[in-house]
Amino acid sequence: MEKNILEHIAIIMDGNGRWALSRGLPRTAGHKKGAEVLLEISKAAKQMGVKYLTVYAFSTENWKRSKDEVDTLMGLLRQYLSKDFNELVSQGIRVRFIGERDMLPSDILEKMGELEEKTKDNLQATLQVALSYGSRAEIVQAVKGVASKIKNGDMSIKEIDEKTFADMLYTKDIPDPDILIRTSGEQRLSNFLLWQLAYAEFFFVDTYWPDFTGEELKQIIEKYQKRDRRYGKN
Repeated sequence: MEKNILEHIAIIMDGNGRWALSRGLPRTAGHKKGAEVLLEISKAAKQMGVKYLTVYAFSTENWKRSKDEVDTLMGLLRQYLSKDFNELVSQGIRVRFIGERDMLPSDILEKMGELEEKTKDNLQATLQVALSYGSRAEIVQAVKGVASKIKNGDMSIKEIDEKTFADMLYTKDIPDPDILIRTSGEQRLSNFLLWQLAYAEFFFVDTYWPDFTGEELKQIIEKYQKRDRRYGKN
């Protein structure tokens, strides 16, 4: 049996808070450790030949968390955008962000833009970070984009198909995920890439995200490659 081609992995990085609480640590310690693991998994995925990695870092619903936790998360994001994520530059990894940017602080937006610009010519792999992201909002925005084109006479109703709609999404220029991984034992999508995951294989693992390793990622990839896919794009 030929191996299934794998280009794109999506990950819901779940369990940071529970990992910390199980160790008697504040939830923020879990978020810090989780960010460190993201860097390691990004490098590991690239080494395994994965071209695209999309991670769910902060959902639109996360804004409803306590002010202290949100402020801490924004502080960690500032730190990693300023320092730690720059390690990916030397790794040949392009970094891009998807989500509702107008909800984020202006200084963070500036750092995001700087990192995207700095890595735009990196072609070996892409890390796509879903930040202040919600899939339903993304789909609604795409609908508005199609409606606007029709209203302006740039598109007819007959021209609407899956591709023209997908071209309105944040992920318009990259292939859909082949695999979705969610850590921590939860088994739901939580408003993540609802359109893009239509034909993905789902892997739900009990490991909390801060304990997730490159070896576990490798095992999941090997399982996927051995599966007999009889539908979708493969």
